[in-house]
Amino acid sequence: MIGGYVLQTGRMLPPGELSAGVAPPIMAHPSGATRGRPRSWLLADAAWRLGPRAVVLYAWHRATAGSLRDEAPAERPFFIQAAPAAPRDWHGPFDAGAPAMGMDLFAPGDVRPVWEASRLGALQHLAAEEAEALLAGWVAANPPFRGPNWACGQEAALRVLHIALALQGPPGPGLRRLIGQHARRIEATPAYALAQDNNHPVSEAAGLFACDLLLGRRPRGGGRLARLLARLVSVDGTFAPVSPQYQRLLLDVLWAVETLRRRHGAVPFPAPFAARAAAATRWLARLTCPATGALPRIGHCDGSAFADRAGAGPEDARASVSRAWEMFVGGPMPDPGAWSAAGLRGWASQGARAVLRSGPIRFRPAHADLLHLDLWDGPHALLRDGGTGAYNPAPADRWWLGYFPGTSAHNTIAFDGRDQMPRAGRFLFAAWPRTETLPDGAAIIDHTGCRHERRIAVAGRDWRVEDRLAGPFQEAVLRWRLGGKWEAMADGAAGPHGRLRLTADTPCTIAIEAGHESPAYGIVRPALVLTLRARVPVARIVTEIALPGAAG
Repeated sequence: MIGGYVLQTGRMLPPGELSAGVAPPIMAHPSGATRGRPRSWLLADAAWRLGPRAVVLYAWHRATAGSLRDEAPAERPFFIQAAPAAPRDWHGPFDAGAPAMGMDLFAPGDVRPVWEASRLGALQHLAAEEAEALLAGWVAANPPFRGPNWACGQEAALRVLHIALALQGPPGPGLRRLIGQHARRIEATPAYALAQDNNHPVSEAAGLFACDLLLGRRPRGGGRLARLLARLVSVDGTFAPVSPQYQRLLLDVLWAVETLRRRHGAVPFPAPFAARAAAATRWLARLTCPATGALPRIGHCDGSAFADRAGAGPEDARASVSRAWEMFVGGPMPDPGAWSAAGLRGWASQGARAVLRSGPIRFRPAHADLLHLDLWDGPHALLRDGGTGAYNPAPADRWWLGYFPGTSAHNTIAFDGRDQMPRAGRFLFAAWPRTETLPDGAAIIDHTGCRHERRIAVAGRDWRVEDRLAGPFQEAVLRWRLGGKWEAMADGAAGPHGRLRLTADTPCTIAIEAGHESPAYGIVRPALVLTLRARVPVARIVTEIALPGAAG
């Protein structure tokens, strides 16, 4: 994952699990979504769905991963002669002197903020003296292969890419040594990275390519990058994790490595690098709000903003999309209109746009969010995803781990209070639902045999969502997570952003309930959730949404 780290240590568990020396507990829905299924069954089911490739790569990693020998730190200067910066905390609650390859990255706290700071993204904004001071201070505090900042190959790759982008001219002896140490860290766990089927292998291949360029070696990683994009990015541009924020990091890394390739005059990456990079750019452009740069919170959101030269931060992806478009696509960006891709479908009408989380499930899902619908009117997210919370929150906030990836944190139907698929680990679901594409929406069938069809229709400023239900359930709950100010109505909700009317073909209860949302990584706040609860024999629920200016 991005800093969402399924960890790279010698004690790694199968893809999707977290390694802290002890297998994590199943983060079950409070209702008991995994009741009746032993954990061994869930892990076996998840392994079967991940396929033999992941199992073989895991075995390879376990057989080959070991420790890295300590090395003397690189010596400054790295850019120019300048004093190192004043000491700062680079490690948070983690042991700065522990061997990186086997340290516990969960018990002390959340490593994600620690890793973000050590990507050294600030280098690109600093004058030479300040850049030297920052990097010298980091090197002094992070001896090679010790502490949390050497624990992850992807983090080493992202850091060295930032160094490469900031470098003007060939590296001197100290920087060459530091770059070589980053290359050795990336090289230490290749099977682990490949097993993840997400940003990890792409970032690490790009990082190795950059290391070789800077060290004057024949660049490795170009062919691997092309093969990874062929596997992980579909022809329509969907990246394996189906996460707009993870896709932004993908594009930022591809932009960075292509910038370095051109700067150093290396041969172009082989096909289908260019075609898949262009497709991924078009995909993200459809989802980026043109007014604010905001992205839907679909999938994991961990606040990454790599090579953020515009200083826009994780909330604004416009600069990322613009530079990727210029590099990989060219020409004006078209209006998205209606579109369909692997994992998402979209509609647009008179300033509003909707995104449906659909199938197929090509790689392991991060959230039980199938048939979730985001609805935006201009820059306002009228109906929105609950977000992520954090990957390893404080003990008092551990409920985030079950809540935000769960079905109830999304705008979809939950049957009998359970998630759409049972959990086998912190980042791993088992018994993935079957998915089906409909002419005007999508459908799923979960592991209990419950079927949910969702159909979308739009006419001008009027939207209609029809949910059809079947299967062995007793209660169905429809949730709409509301953005902005709303008041409860007998049949839905009303506010300055529109009017929602809900109906069902059986008696139902409609209310606005208290919920939570995570607008940014590590931040959770109250949210309003419009719910409709109905019991069997409910088979049809209709939501009508009239946006301001709608007819009638």
